[in-house]
Amino acid sequence: MRQALIVWGGWEGHEPEAGARVVKAMLEEEGFAVRVENTTAVFADPAIAELNLIVPIYTMSKIAKDEVANLTMAVENGVGLGGYHGGMGDAFRESPEYQFMCGGQWVAHPGNIIDYRVNIVRRDDPIMQGIGDFPYRSEQYYMHVDPSNEVLATTTFSGEHAPWIDGVVMPVVWKRRHGKGRVFYSSLGHVAAEFEVPQMRTILRRGLVWAAR
Repeated sequence: MRQALIVWGGWEGHEPEAGARVVKAMLEEEGFAVRVENTTAVFADPAIAELNLIVPIYTMSKIAKDEVANLTMAVENGVGLGGYHGGMGDAFRESPEYQFMCGGQWVAHPGNIIDYRVNIVRRDDPIMQGIGDFPYRSEQYYMHVDPSNEVLATTTFSGEHAPWIDGVVMPVVWKRRHGKGRVFYSSLGHVAAEFEVPQMRTILRRGLVWAAR
């Protein structure tokens, strides 16, 4: 049986504990044995090197040097990494090693909770199979992103809330490699209620399964 680890914590506004419960149930339905922790200390445990998948749900906060070193080494050696929104894409602002692994870092969400559109750019990818462009209401993430990401979905900024970014096309969903490990990220999912949006839930579920070795 594949083994997954969910680590939740950090800023409560993203409802990390509730999100962890949803992701745990999702992965169990996919046949994973899931362990849930709420401290970054677990990232320093050498045993994580034997896992199939790690899901951080840990907005902001800090990660110790030995924790991030062990985590990145585990992924480089083949452990999958996957997550969503600030729980993965804004987890440890002071750790460039972590950001290098994830392929991006949140920097802004102009207008806060707004209506925007998600555009599927890789309809041929199994993660996106059967999913078309869809409207979404949440924080529209503006991110610094790695050009080596394989982008699966994007969004276009209107400029209404920040005129200087009018027309900017920003990745929303991507996958990548970090060493031998697969990495998946979706910027959708500000609060747990967004898992009720079928496209958001399906994309994340498929992405996590893809990431797992």
